[in-house]
Amino acid sequence: MKATAKAHTNIALIKYWGKRNEPIILPTNNSLSLTLDGYFTTTSVEFDETLTKDQFILDEQVITGEQYERVASFLDIIRKLAGKQLYASITSKNEVPTAAGFASSASGFAALAAAGTKAIGLGLSNMELSRLTRQGSGSACRSIYGGFAEWQMGKKEDGSDSYAIPIAPAEHWDIRVAAVVLSSTKKKVSSRAGMKRTVETSPFFQGWLDSIPQDLTTIKEGIRHRDFQKVGEIAEANCLKMHATTLGANPPFTYWHDTTIAVMQKIQEMRTQNIPVYFTIDAGPNVKVLYLPEYEKIVEETLRSLSGVADIRLSKPGQGVTYL
Repeated sequence: MKATAKAHTNIALIKYWGKRNEPIILPTNNSLSLTLDGYFTTTSVEFDETLTKDQFILDEQVITGEQYERVASFLDIIRKLAGKQLYASITSKNEVPTAAGFASSASGFAALAAAGTKAIGLGLSNMELSRLTRQGSGSACRSIYGGFAEWQMGKKEDGSDSYAIPIAPAEHWDIRVAAVVLSSTKKKVSSRAGMKRTVETSPFFQGWLDSIPQDLTTIKEGIRHRDFQKVGEIAEANCLKMHATTLGANPPFTYWHDTTIAVMQKIQEMRTQNIPVYFTIDAGPNVKVLYLPEYEKIVEETLRSLSGVADIRLSKPGQGVTYL
């Protein structure tokens, strides 16, 4: 009873920031993302009748503590769904910097959900797999699909209507993303903790929620018509609104470093020179830059020249979950 799955990370263009139900991860708003080919996780799950507990190896390291418990708890959901009480050996290789704002949990839990359900004999549709994956990591439910996907917040308290749906496949539009790596160190405030603090204390949070429906309508129209300016402007503005909520939290916090701001300013400067380029930032200091293929060389050269930039990883639209 073994299966191996590969899932790519995604970058949210309309951000997920806030939960209405913490235990089963129900969001306060819909979000929309682009799956990337550059960052991914490959995970093998093997259920074994001789095991007395789960075993988790990540990047050749035996994992214990909170990270282990999160994975074991997610496998409990799969075991309950399958009606089988079997423990598993999990081996995972992460081609994503962990806890540095690149949504390593998205590709990680998408790969774990796909491999785990296949190994235990569950034949789930993509919708069912997305709904399940959401309970491990919210953003992971979008990584089930390639290209553009929208996570629907749903209305039901049991979470049965909260899952991602595909908006446009990877082949629809060759829009590029440069991941500007400024720091691979672990964040001082995790995404989960930061989100909770913002929801509970930031006076800006309701304004953020009120702005989401129009952002979604406009960006989906932009994606449909491959209108880069429209998509870029909405993604950048949505990102800035999300991060503004953290400045209003109590106590206030930010994920940005000084180099984060320098990259943002450079992007805005490039637009004054008629280079169409936009930024977005998740819960971390690293910046993701949206551009079109014909501008790749100048975008990469300009960003690499900035002091404090450690690396740049270029990505195209990626595929959804695959089985190896």
